[in-house]
Amino acid sequence: MKKKNQEKEIIFYELSDFKFYLESNKRSSKNTISSYMTDLYGYSEFLKKYQAIEYVEDIKTEHIQKYITSLKRKDLAKKSISRKITAIKEFHKFLKDEDITKNNPARLIDNVKLDKKIPQVLNIDEINKMLASTNGDDPLSIRNKAILEVLYGSGLRVSELVDLKIDNLHMNSKYINVIGKGDKERIVPMGDFEQIAIRNYIEKSRPILTKKRINSFLFLNYKGEPLSRQSVFKLIKELALKNGITKEISPHTLRHSFATHLLQNGVDLRIVQELLGHEDISTTEIYTHIDKSKIKEIYQNTHPLAMENKEEK
Repeated sequence: MKKKNQEKEIIFYELSDFKFYLESNKRSSKNTISSYMTDLYGYSEFLKKYQAIEYVEDIKTEHIQKYITSLKRKDLAKKSISRKITAIKEFHKFLKDEDITKNNPARLIDNVKLDKKIPQVLNIDEINKMLASTNGDDPLSIRNKAILEVLYGSGLRVSELVDLKIDNLHMNSKYINVIGKGDKERIVPMGDFEQIAIRNYIEKSRPILTKKRINSFLFLNYKGEPLSRQSVFKLIKELALKNGITKEISPHTLRHSFATHLLQNGVDLRIVQELLGHEDISTTEIYTHIDKSKIKEIYQNTHPLAMENKEEK
């Protein structure tokens, strides 16, 4: 207990103000707030313990640079370091904007360059195999088919899927109101097969799963409770294994596949950005790299000269 109290003493009290700002002004998600606060607690502890910093106005750029160096020495992943730097930059921007400090020592701090990792995607045949394997008449099979159709048909994040309410569906107009990151709302279209699967689930499966209890969430488990993210992860992995798909996949793989297949069929990048709910188009641009890598793979496996070069090697 004594150690816990000591840890609380070394946290800058302005962090509580910053947390309130994230909750009320920026309306950040709970996960984002939790990550930011965890990162900033570590940052403030370092400044107190190794730089003898008592107040936020005493923090200088060199102190932040020393902290970043300490992170790199721990061999942390670039993505983890990048997230911590983002939290620090947001915190110091807040302090300056609120006139808590006169300067922003993090303003000139550069973030680490992340290696662009091309996400895993499923091809159409693999998608169809997974969908076909949910063709049963029992309540869970009917539900699972609807889940797959929504993840792939509308490109939802798993968190968005499990948070869907009945009221978010507009069946006749064929669109869904999705509440995304930071409680930002977007409208996504509903495909014909997706609409059929959802309607089938609502009419035949959901009434059985609710167990006559009132529940506003769309997707329920066998107990009649809202489906969890973990349950959807488990479902997708089981369906992949059942269909002999050896790729390392998750619910997000269906979202990646949704975006990639749209681009491959000529949909404009800006439209895909809007459908996915990306704030920055550079996030969406990763899918153009997938498309190009696929074209390259096809060329290398089919063009005579490319095949000839491969044989010589």
